[in-house]
Amino acid sequence: MKTPIFKSFFYAAIAGVLLFSCVPARQMQEMKKKKLACDSTNAELKSKDQALETKLTELQSSIDILNKKNGGLILDSTVMGNSLRTMTTNYDQLNRTYEQLLAKYKEINTGNNTEIQKILAQLKSTQDSLVIKEDALKKLSNDLEIKKTNLDKISKELAVSQAALDTSESALKVKEARLTELENILNKKDSMVKALKAKVTDALTGYEGKGLTITQKNGKVYVSLEESLLFASGSFTVDPKGIEAIKKLSKVLETNADINILIEGHTDNVPYVGTGVIKDNWDLSVMRATAIVKIITDNSKVDPKRLTAAGKSEYDPVDVNSSKEGRAKNRRTEIILTPKLDELFKIIETN
Repeated sequence: MKTPIFKSFFYAAIAGVLLFSCVPARQMQEMKKKKLACDSTNAELKSKDQALETKLTELQSSIDILNKKNGGLILDSTVMGNSLRTMTTNYDQLNRTYEQLLAKYKEINTGNNTEIQKILAQLKSTQDSLVIKEDALKKLSNDLEIKKTNLDKISKELAVSQAALDTSESALKVKEARLTELENILNKKDSMVKALKAKVTDALTGYEGKGLTITQKNGKVYVSLEESLLFASGSFTVDPKGIEAIKKLSKVLETNADINILIEGHTDNVPYVGTGVIKDNWDLSVMRATAIVKIITDNSKVDPKRLTAAGKSEYDPVDVNSSKEGRAKNRRTEIILTPKLDELFKIIETN
C-alpha cells in the first residue's frame, strides 16, 4: 500500500492539474466536469481501499475464531469417538457375560435354590448395567452427532470466510494497480512538462528578462510576454520583435503534439479609450490573444485544434493596479502549455 504522504501528494497532483487550468467558458466547463470525475474517483478509490482493509481485518479475526472452534470440535469428536468405541466393547463383553450366566442358570435349574437366586441376582445386576451402558452409549452417539453437525457448519463458515478474504485481497490488488497506473501517468506528464519547459527556455534564450518569463506550475508551462514585447499601447498589432519570439516558440510546439495551447490576453484596469472595433478592455484582451494564435498558425504546422484564444480583460491581475509598475505587469499575454490528459481520463472513466 502507498504511504499516506505519497497518497496526499498524488491526490494533490491530480487536483492541481485539474483545478488551476485557465480556459475559456466552454472548455472550462468540460475540464471542471473531468476534474470532478477525477476527484470523485480518487475519493471513491480511497474510501473503497479503506473499507477493504477494514473488511480484511474483520474477516481475518473471524477466521481465527472459527479455526479455534474447529480445533476444539475436532478434539471433542476424537475423544468422544474413542469413548464410543470403548463403551461398545464393554457393552459387547457384558452381553456375552449375560448369555453365559443365562446358560449356566439353565444348567443348574434343577440344582440348589440358593445358587439359583445368586445367579438370578447376578443376571439382574448385569442386566441393569447393560441398560445403563446402553443409555450412556445412546447419549454419547447423540452428542457425537451434534459435534459432527457443528463441525460441518464451522467448516462451511471457514470456506465462506476464506472466499470472502480472497475476494477482498483481489479487489485490493486491482485498486492498487489502478492507483499505480494513475501515478505512472502523472509522473509521465510531470516529466513531459519539465522537458517542455527546457525546450521553450532554449528556444527563447535572449528574451527572458526582456519582457518574457517562463514558469512551471500546476502541471503546466506558462510563457508570459509583457505588453512592451508584443504590442504598442492600446494596439493588438504584434511588433516585429514579438513576432520573432512567437515564431521560435511555434517551432517547439510543432514537435510536441501532445500539448494543448491556451493564449490569454490580459489588461490593467485603466478603461480603454479609442474608436473602431475595440470598445473596451475585454475586446482588447481577446483581440491580442487572437493575434498571437494567427501568428502561430501562419508560421508553423501546429494543429489549430490544439489552440484556444481567450481574453481575461483586467480580471486576472498578477500585481496591484495602483502603481505604474503593477499595471505594466498586468498588461501581458500568457501562452499556457498543458499536456493532454486523455490517458488519465480514460482510466477514470473505466473505473
